[in-house]
Amino acid sequence: MTAKDKLFTALLGLFGLGCLWPQISPALALAAGAVLALALGNPFGEKISKASRLLLALSVVGIGAGMDLHDVLKAGASGLGYTLAGIVFALGLGALLGRALKADRDTSLLVSVGTAICGGSAIAAIAPVIRAKPHAISVALATVFLLNGVALVVFPPVGHFFGLSQEQFGLWAALAVHDTSSVVGATLHYGQEALQTGTTVKLARALWIVPLAFFIGYAYARKGEDAGGGKVKKPWFILGFIALAALVTWFPALQGAGEIVAAVAKRLMVLTLFLIGTNLTMDALKSVGPRPLVLGVVLWLCVAGLTLWAVMVEIVR
Repeated sequence: MTAKDKLFTALLGLFGLGCLWPQISPALALAAGAVLALALGNPFGEKISKASRLLLALSVVGIGAGMDLHDVLKAGASGLGYTLAGIVFALGLGALLGRALKADRDTSLLVSVGTAICGGSAIAAIAPVIRAKPHAISVALATVFLLNGVALVVFPPVGHFFGLSQEQFGLWAALAVHDTSSVVGATLHYGQEALQTGTTVKLARALWIVPLAFFIGYAYARKGEDAGGGKVKKPWFILGFIALAALVTWFPALQGAGEIVAAVAKRLMVLTLFLIGTNLTMDALKSVGPRPLVLGVVLWLCVAGLTLWAVMVEIVR
């Protein structure tokens, strides 16, 4: 083992432990892993890739323990038709933009799924299903995290400019902001009612990960193999997500333990994103290019603009 490899190993362990600290965000963890890999190289690429896929699946399962299906299903039932239409629109437009830009297929799909449902969580759930390559996951996550940061700054002023009510803003944020954490951040600045509406609707939207994961797995399986040359993985871990969510919902005494499990799973997700970042290489970045970012920005602007209009004219209630 060379001196550079030893340094990489030491920093891998140090930064990996640091990812368990609550103040380390998913975006920061991903960036740290990418910087480490680009600076020193990754001598354990294949091993880390396998580990990160397993950890992704376990993280998604654990996050289910923090969801109350009663509240989520109640919020989702009222806007079922529009939610489905919005997801189909985002995925369809994402596919068209991906082809027009000639962007990498898996990266385009992950960016589109992240935009359509719930950002990094959706990407984390779909990536193992299609056996996406680490660089595809990294680029898709980086795109989503960048737009999340923009949304936190831009959405509240836009909401005030158009005179959105608390409920309208919460609904718009839930439909147009990628990650739940960013929905919470944006609506928190707008008001308590916006926070409650945005969080509940966003959690309801997140449940669409389940049927979408099975649909994408089925669609890829029909083609025989994924882009990486291996068999497409069936998303059975999604059943674990639903099972844990149902367990803590039907047995309220377990909700305290469920919150702990969900909190641990979220930190595990941060660690996983760091590991994914360590598999990013300069050659991979060059092969992907700026097209996924362009796709993500254009797609997000279309979704945000359309949902803002829908909320303002009260198509969405």
